[in-house]
Amino acid sequence: MEKEENKTELTTEHILNGSVLSKEEQQKLTPESVLDVLKKGNQEFIEDNLTVRNNSDRIRAAVLGQYPLAVVLSCLDSRVPVEDIFHRGIGDVFVTRVAGNIVNEDILGSLEYACKVSGSKVIVVLGHTHCGAIQSAIDNVKLGNITSLLSKIKPAVEKARNCYQGEKSSKNDEFMDAVCCFNVHTSIDEIRSKSPILKEMEEYNEIKIVGAIYDMKTGKVDFL
Repeated sequence: MEKEENKTELTTEHILNGSVLSKEEQQKLTPESVLDVLKKGNQEFIEDNLTVRNNSDRIRAAVLGQYPLAVVLSCLDSRVPVEDIFHRGIGDVFVTRVAGNIVNEDILGSLEYACKVSGSKVIVVLGHTHCGAIQSAIDNVKLGNITSLLSKIKPAVEKARNCYQGEKSSKNDEFMDAVCCFNVHTSIDEIRSKSPILKEMEEYNEIKIVGAIYDMKTGKVDFL
């Protein structure tokens, strides 16, 4: 047991040093050790302690296969550069992006592929501060296909309105943050309820499904 833990620790350090993950290394990792890598990577991002990840050697090494350690369901927002936030490079993480980090059938299929087929150990549902989709849902914007997308955020708006005691409008950053947090939890609930594959993997501790919020002002990712 002790020998296996040492192997995992070395592999974690190997990832932090920026090498492309192999299938064998991916299989040795636990969901807990992957979360540790993401948290340490975010700390490096905050401290501006960054290194070049996507060099030509790394690109060539990733050509024949990919064994990402995690999959991140992120908002569409251009100010949320997911790989940079976690100080990851080519081959490290799957990223699926949609305004408001909501869940639909295609997103679920992508998450199932990342975990069940390609072996990723963690699903991170990543919301962020000052989210335009959250603001639009609060303001009840109706425009083309955006209307249908925003309807998936409305349950989080209603939950926040029932719990929050201050001004319940998009002009209040605290209320916006409350809706953002509820929306992340709503997406996690949708993943577990609508994907028996991922729910079972989580129950057997093959993966973790976690929520997080990215603070645009500080660069910090707070895991919920």
